[in-house]
Amino acid sequence: MDTSESSTEPQEKDPPGVIPARRGWRRWAMDTRPLRRPAYRRLWSSTIVTAVGSQLTAVAVPKQIYDITGSSAWVGAASLAGLLPLVVFALWGGAVADSMDRRKLLLITNSGIAVTSVLFWLQAVTGLASVAVLMVLLAVQQAFWGLNAPARSASIARLVPAGELPAANALGSTVMQTGQVVGPLLAGVLIPVIGLAELYLIDALALCVTVWAVVRLPALPPLAATAQRRAGLREIVAGFRYMALHKVLLLSFLADIIAMVFGMPRALFPQLASQTYAPYGEGLALGLLFAAIPIGAVLGGLFSGTFSRARRHGWMVIGAVVAWGAAITGFGLSGSLWLAVVFLALAGVADMVSMVFRGSILLSAASDEMRGRMQGVFTVVVAGGPRLADVLHGTAGSVFGARTATVGGGLLGVAAMLGLAAAVPALRRYRV
Repeated sequence: MDTSESSTEPQEKDPPGVIPARRGWRRWAMDTRPLRRPAYRRLWSSTIVTAVGSQLTAVAVPKQIYDITGSSAWVGAASLAGLLPLVVFALWGGAVADSMDRRKLLLITNSGIAVTSVLFWLQAVTGLASVAVLMVLLAVQQAFWGLNAPARSASIARLVPAGELPAANALGSTVMQTGQVVGPLLAGVLIPVIGLAELYLIDALALCVTVWAVVRLPALPPLAATAQRRAGLREIVAGFRYMALHKVLLLSFLADIIAMVFGMPRALFPQLASQTYAPYGEGLALGLLFAAIPIGAVLGGLFSGTFSRARRHGWMVIGAVVAWGAAITGFGLSGSLWLAVVFLALAGVADMVSMVFRGSILLSAASDEMRGRMQGVFTVVVAGGPRLADVLHGTAGSVFGARTATVGGGLLGVAAMLGLAAAVPALRRYRV
């Protein structure tokens, strides 16, 4: 096992503090400088495999529950069953990531997720047909994922220099968004051919690739000043106190909450597909609505060279959230399905920009001893915001109509973000 390799030594050195200019088409293409760092390249390469594999399980679990029960209510209940352990273990996992070798934590948690996928496969291949077992396995899997995500994200700042954090986040986010498009499509093709059970097995094998990549990472122990700290409730509370004292961190979380809670109308997609866009075919409309935002995010990632070298990270977040709200407003006003898809794709591009710079702010503004806990909070916000949006938009859509609720949510998101940026200047002033 090679752990002696420097985690930040580039294969090509750039002058300190200088971001080299790119010419021609390369100015627009994805910035791949972080891939010159061997440790980051290994971590990113493993994500390519698991981004698709995890989506196979994400499709297989609700499909199997629906096959057993014939009820969408049980599918929804399973989603909630995974939320609580995700929230609890993401917050605790952030504290753990700040108190132990992050590479070791990634090994433990990725191995745990892989074992859970094997158990999913066993219950499916043996025909157990138990919703209770599926929900327990889902809860365990989400607990491991909650422990894993903060350590994985916090490790990036130890693998690439600060100037390459936006590019590294763009690379990772693009892969994950691509998985959200390719994974469900692949699952739909594979289920009739090889069966549902084998999707779990493919995910488990993909996770073995991730484990091998983590084995080859350099050690990522806590810095000397934090080596003796224990991961308990006091440390979790200290993380929230730290966030409250560093306004730019708090504002980055609030920006995502504003965008997702006010402006994520996915709960209204079925209603819009069956009513507004019914002439195009309900099934086609529904599929396009769900796919449009991830596709836009992937396109944003592929052309992230247009923004990843920006230094005013705060303004990039503000602009991205405002653009997201404006695009969602345009989507709500669209009577044409194709125009609606274009607006949702534009929202996906804005979401990619927001993800890149919010992630960069968390990694650059927080000290290394706090990065795990900040990433834990980030995981909770990212997971919880869209679920709150489902409740808000579903209720508003029933009362005011789907299009009115969508337009109102988009406009509220724009107004709230502009108001927050005007009232608290810390985010506007933040740059690297």
